Amino acid sequence: MENKRAALSVGPVYYLWDGPKWRDFYFRIADEADIEYVTLGETVCSKRQHFSEPHVADVIERLEAAGKQVTLSTLAMVTLERESRHMRDLIRDSDHPVEANDLSALGLLKGQPHSIGPLVNVYNAATARTLASRGASNICLPPELPAVSIQRMLDDMPGFSFELFAFGRMPLAISARCAHARSKGLTKDNCQFICGEEPDGLALRTLDRQSFLVLNGVQTMSNSCAVLLDDLAPFVEAGLARVRLSPQDCDMVGVTDIYRAVLDGRIDGDEALANLSAVYPGVRFSNGFLHQQEGAAWVARGRGAAVAQG
Repeated sequence: MENKRAALSVGPVYYLWDGPKWRDFYFRIADEADIEYVTLGETVCSKRQHFSEPHVADVIERLEAAGKQVTLSTLAMVTLERESRHMRDLIRDSDHPVEANDLSALGLLKGQPHSIGPLVNVYNAATARTLASRGASNICLPPELPAVSIQRMLDDMPGFSFELFAFGRMPLAISARCAHARSKGLTKDNCQFICGEEPDGLALRTLDRQSFLVLNGVQTMSNSCAVLLDDLAPFVEAGLARVRLSPQDCDMVGVTDIYRAVLDGRIDGDEALANLSAVYPGVRFSNGFLHQQEGAAWVARGRGAAVAQG
């Protein structure tokens, strides 16, 4: 029997990178990464949009020339009229599918093909079926889901396109206030784009110096990087359509090569983990949520309990 093959996708850049860096990142993904899908667009903070907007058309052209399918992301939290207007214009005028990362986009997208991003809480098949009935053609599941919930949705909705968040710092929360700016004595309205000083997020520690979370503007993320490797095969066999890699400030083409090799069965999880540690050094890896452990835990292959990594 022919082995099933999941597609690889690259999600939107959550961090503030300057325009040329953002553009060159996607140019390299277009030219060198063995992937099928790319989702791009500002998802975290509308104030950042002017950094990437001058380059969006060139990026889309380059990606599509390389055979990548492009989806455009909406904001994760819409609080201002200008943000609402931008979202309405995007959904009305875009020639590309749109990924909803906020419930306010769903009414505007009803009846047309669209995707659901990992910031929308899709925790069971009943929710997924409701979204599919309204036009959703792909759902990237939230990274906090345990394996049993993912498996149940794959079993209950055969043939539907589910996507799994398999690499990257996990988006945990988003706020109308900007803790990143406040940590540097600034306000959200006068932030001076200070979050651009940390292109991979601002690491936080507890009072006893334990690694805790990462700030990214108005977004709170995990300190550890979610890494699903050995865990992917059962989901792919059950019909998982896509595996998502969330951009970090590292060699993401190298990351895509590692995941493609795992999905194609050319390397095992241990070799892949060693290679990932070289590509993205100094970062703790985690897969605890998948194994019904705390999210920052690492569950090694063949182990029933969480172990520390790094």
